Amino acid sequence: MQELWGRKVLLKEIKQLTNHYQCLPTMKERTSRSIQCLRCGQLHEKQTVKLFNGVYFCPACIQLGRVDTGQCFYHLPEPELIPRSVDFSWEGELTKGQQEVSDSLLTSADKGESKMVWAVTGAGKTEMLFNTIHDCLGKGKRVAIASPRVDVCLELFPRIQAVFPNEEMILLHGKMEEDYRYTKLLVCTTHQLLRFFQAFDLLIIDEVDAFPFVGNPLLQYGVVQAIKKDSSLIYLTATPTQELMKMTNQNQLKLSILPARYHRRCLPVPKIKWSKHWQKKITHGKAPKGLITLIRQLLVDNDLLIFCPSIVQMEQLEKILNGIFSDIPLTCVHSQDTDRIKKVLNMRQKAYRILITSTILERGVTFDGVSVIVLGANHPVFTVAALVQIAGRVDRKMIYTAGEVWFLHDGCTQTIKEAVQQIKKMNRIGRERGLIDEL
Repeated sequence: MQELWGRKVLLKEIKQLTNHYQCLPTMKERTSRSIQCLRCGQLHEKQTVKLFNGVYFCPACIQLGRVDTGQCFYHLPEPELIPRSVDFSWEGELTKGQQEVSDSLLTSADKGESKMVWAVTGAGKTEMLFNTIHDCLGKGKRVAIASPRVDVCLELFPRIQAVFPNEEMILLHGKMEEDYRYTKLLVCTTHQLLRFFQAFDLLIIDEVDAFPFVGNPLLQYGVVQAIKKDSSLIYLTATPTQELMKMTNQNQLKLSILPARYHRRCLPVPKIKWSKHWQKKITHGKAPKGLITLIRQLLVDNDLLIFCPSIVQMEQLEKILNGIFSDIPLTCVHSQDTDRIKKVLNMRQKAYRILITSTILERGVTFDGVSVIVLGANHPVFTVAALVQIAGRVDRKMIYTAGEVWFLHDGCTQTIKEAVQQIKKMNRIGRERGLIDEL
């Protein structure tokens, strides 16, 4: 029975069906010509989604299993809240700025408010959640932390688990091998929220501006369906979208801003460097002279992440650098790389000095002692948010290693300028609020 609490799933997704359940419709006619999927919210013209047997299906969320009008969703409402004792194992100390945000989150959760926390990269957003999660669990509430990216979920899960060591938890994502079970605390990808209905008293969406969540009505519908009517919805981001900022300006969303990291140092401000004909040179198997000089300079103090606009350019650059830096361990990694997780772990363990990567590592990962180069920072793949996130990979730990951020380009764009301006703005606000110490 517990398996169906707060869930909205098809019969084939259920391990063992008892006699106690509710059936919910899978689709709903909106007009004589259109029909809406009640799992993902997408509207379809009937004639385009009609099957030979006369039923209608939804192609938009078919990767989660086909939904059609010949089926129903199986569901049971969440049980009544029962206060309980919850073990809490965190001995860290929040900074003044973190404590202010943590207190505001507690208030929002109590009031059932929606809130956005705009905190710079490396501000310690996860730590600011602990008190609110503990308070909600103690009141018998159900809590979920979701992210658009499985990498982020994989990193979050053990951190949350360590703080609540005796709390049953589950990690839900598309490639999970574990069977679903009911827990009061879980971490999941935003796609998994499409299988919940009025389940959560507190839902936290981390990296809310990240692909594939941003601008995706299907996933945003899933969020609305997954929360209870009197719940609290928390958005976490270092690079808020215009839509989210508009909601805060219209007071539809409360806002807390944390413009500084816990170690009280400024965010590294990117240095902008012209790199003439870099693409042409790499295509012909040659590295731009300025790039090689810069790599040698940065490797003196730190390891190095090099972000490239495309997989082809990454692989070309890897071949070139292997020839020049034959005694330095390096590799490249991208979204299609089957060894991606292993390579990231090896970089963390200092098995490589140089990691060439795509925007797949722009967020959700932390490395000790790195500098960053963005090669072709003027390429459209590097949005303002991406550049700010990439710059945020540097100087995240307490020990200072003099990491640097470099944007190399062959034509400075407004996007590059806006990213640098946003970083400088946060540093200025941090100083004004007394949250930054000058080195």
